[in-house]
Amino acid sequence: MRYCAAKTCLLAALLPVLLLAQEFPSQRPPSVKLLPTPITNITRGKPGNVTLRFEVERGYHVNSNTPSAEFLIPTALKLTAPTDIVIGRITYPQGQEMSFEFAPEEKLSVYSGEFKVGVTVRPLAGVIAARYAIHGQLKYQACDKAACYPPKQLAVDFPIQVLKGPPPARRNPAQSPHIHR
Repeated sequence: MRYCAAKTCLLAALLPVLLLAQEFPSQRPPSVKLLPTPITNITRGKPGNVTLRFEVERGYHVNSNTPSAEFLIPTALKLTAPTDIVIGRITYPQGQEMSFEFAPEEKLSVYSGEFKVGVTVRPLAGVIAARYAIHGQLKYQACDKAACYPPKQLAVDFPIQVLKGPPPARRNPAQSPHIHR
């Protein structure tokens, strides 16, 4: 029996599968879709959280945001927002540890079925109260039990409603220590 390092064995096992998938793509490539996202109300000048729900087609999985090997492509969300709206932290769920036929001794960190990604959005204090659309892309690589498919990008669009909020607190100017006559 031949010994090899875990990452080397996994790479050796996956390479022919990856090459085969690129030469003979399936009739219909696997997909991930963004489930409907309700409008999220966010007060200007304050951060708000939006939860995006994605669904991986049945029978497939995608690598988590923190895959278990360097050469695996992580699932990653990149967003762009209108001027005066800041995209903050993007929070990914922990992946499920699973093993597959192509490398039964290795546990891979993956998402399957539905998974949620949290996004912190902060409209600046001077932004006009209105509805805005946030755009971006989810980059992922889908695999089944036997093969991985070329990486794909899914367009991501979701709405937010920026609310006016209470006016900023005003401080009275300090009183003069001098008596005015």
